[in-house]
Amino acid sequence: MESFERARLDAYFAKIATQFAPTGQVTSFLVTHLLPERPGFVRAVAAMSRLRAVLPKPKSITPAAQREVEKAIPVDTLSRELFADPDAALDYFAPALAELHARFSGQILGVIEDTENGHRRYQDLDKLPCPVVSVARSPLKDPEDFLVGQSVVFCTEAVMRGRGDILHGRPALVIGFGKLGSSIARLLHAKGVQVTVHDIDPVRRTQALSQGFTVARDREDALRGAGLVLCATGAISLHGEDFGHLRNGAYVATVTSSEDELELSSLPDVYTRTTAGEHITRYQTTGHFFYLANGGNAVNFLHGASVGPFIFLVQAEILAGIRMLTRGDLAPGIHEADADDRAAIAATWLSYFNR
Repeated sequence: MESFERARLDAYFAKIATQFAPTGQVTSFLVTHLLPERPGFVRAVAAMSRLRAVLPKPKSITPAAQREVEKAIPVDTLSRELFADPDAALDYFAPALAELHARFSGQILGVIEDTENGHRRYQDLDKLPCPVVSVARSPLKDPEDFLVGQSVVFCTEAVMRGRGDILHGRPALVIGFGKLGSSIARLLHAKGVQVTVHDIDPVRRTQALSQGFTVARDREDALRGAGLVLCATGAISLHGEDFGHLRNGAYVATVTSSEDELELSSLPDVYTRTTAGEHITRYQTTGHFFYLANGGNAVNFLHGASVGPFIFLVQAEILAGIRMLTRGDLAPGIHEADADDRAAIAATWLSYFNR
């Protein structure tokens, strides 16, 4: 990021911080991708709260961004194991809990969530112990979701071209027709690729059909016919037994981590794994083989996963969420920013980035 871009971004976040100034002092932890533009957002969170630590998602860390953040904020290693054990999690948060207890009588003010996976998981809990401010389904996130889908197609095609393959001539199966899946399907179609969609939700299947896509009647047949499978459910798209239905030479790519989207651990041991090109793994057994992009992790992070300045809309709503929590009037449950706040964020964003 050039100096003038950084200055503009810092000025934008300063304006947002003024508009949504918290009503009290809070301590925060930030889980985020550490992409090249992310230090500006980290600085904004630190300006609006006492940011104790940044926990970068391990498969999306840009070393230069991490070094920049580490100059001011501790950067800790994030892993599923860190929070799998309640005792270990308590050990990690204990220093902050002491401060929270002293300042807020031990109250955890809440969580701000910006991913669809996280939103679903909170939604599935019988009872939430504190407020959760969700940005995952905000209209300000629609541009990001659309552009991430475009990024997924770009990166998948780049990986395939690295092996001398192209999209054209390979029927594609898109599993999941949410915001990301529908964006992926539309771009593939615009590129002249034959697209079939599979989704467990009958409403989304009708949406896909109305937009001109073939909707799979039988999932196994769809897998057998696809030369490219793009998984965009945020849940397990392919179980161990599903991989055997892939047609020979098919490519598989996902929009999230392999643990969330693919059940690779259940793949039969008869498959051998070899490197078939940059960011491509060939899975092969007698009479069958397929290719997996980026080890099954989000393929768009291979090329920076950039969605341009539109990500700053989402980050601004996260900052607005800090003020929502500090007001102290939210009951346990899922909450969203109101329309007026979103309009104010969009107007501010337009004044800085619509040039």
